[in-house]
Amino acid sequence: MAQEIEIEFKNLLTEDEFNILLDKLPFPEYSVKQTNFYFETKVLSLKDKGCALRIREKQGNYRLTLKEPHELGLQETHDTLTEEEAKHWLNGKILPKPETTRQLQNLGVDQEELVYYGSLTTERREVEYQDVLIVLDESTYNGVQDYEFELEAKDQKVGLTRFHSILDQFEIKKKETPNKIVRFFNTIPK
Repeated sequence: MAQEIEIEFKNLLTEDEFNILLDKLPFPEYSVKQTNFYFETKVLSLKDKGCALRIREKQGNYRLTLKEPHELGLQETHDTLTEEEAKHWLNGKILPKPETTRQLQNLGVDQEELVYYGSLTTERREVEYQDVLIVLDESTYNGVQDYEFELEAKDQKVGLTRFHSILDQFEIKKKETPNKIVRFFNTIPK
């Protein structure tokens, strides 16, 4: 599927909170490593529209994703990349891909102006739990390490209920949690 609506809830964690959830919920013993490579224009055109563009490398597979605001969460538009295409992108040769190029044009963003800003690497554990997907992430970027709990659901009401139930169960305070790309860009000197 080239597009999907992502309904997710996030909460930054302390290392102790991360370890409690890792111990008490049925997460797998081992994590899966993934790296996000972030792209933006020099004048931050995507950010100004509430959007984000990344390539995610996971287990040797590369996927280009444009995230846009949507009333239910985020609309994601995807294109698959080969390793060679991903390397071209990282080296400044932006290759048009059908779905994301169309969406970028709809946003009025010129692909030629995209610049690679850097990467964020995550050790991710995820598991289906009570009709939702729960995720524990440990991310490293620009000298920062953070921990995050994420819950993805097909239904917003069910997701929100499960999310608050888990936080309450483990006495974890709800925190303001910008998404990873915002956290990444906040660590780049202005």
